[in-house]
Amino acid sequence: MKLKDQKKYLTELRKYERDLTPKEFDEYKMFIKRDKDEEDFDTVSLNRLKELFDKYYKPSDIHKYDNYFKKKEE
Repeated sequence: MKLKDQKKYLTELRKYERDLTPKEFDEYKMFIKRDKDEEDFDTVSLNRLKELFDKYYKPSDIHKYDNYFKKKEE
């Protein structure tokens, strides 16, 4: 489960690279290098990655698309 979460966090954070502060960007690059080496993250690193993910990832609101898929009433 850890490896799956690790991959998920890294792929989603790729979209937010521009928004990261320089310190966070350096940490992110370190995480990417460790992932390329196929290294499992320890709990501290995984928690830090999750913090970055929670800080920047905003799920889209799918309810705003409900109007497009409702059946028209006559």
